[in-house]
Amino acid sequence: MASTKEYRDYILEQLSEVSNVTCRPMMGEFLLYSDGTLFGGVYDDRLLVKIVPENENFQMSESTPYDGAKPMFLVDDIDDKNKLAKIISATLKGLRK
Repeated sequence: MASTKEYRDYILEQLSEVSNVTCRPMMGEFLLYSDGTLFGGVYDDRLLVKIVPENENFQMSESTPYDGAKPMFLVDDIDDKNKLAKIISATLKGLRK
């Protein structure tokens, strides 16, 4: 099942507090970047972020974006912009070490 553009647009709106977020379509899904760093994506209308030690304290569950992929963290609370910005900031910090 591919992600909808409406869900993608909602996620991008919720990520408005994160600097320079861009989105690229990929095989019916959407990859998310901040300043060129890939931090996650929208898969089957779910927001998933890469797993790094810096975002483990948010206690998110693991999920895979598609069969055979590495696990990622599923962000359940997408309605809280402030918490979402903290999760993405922590993820980016871990990815940019």
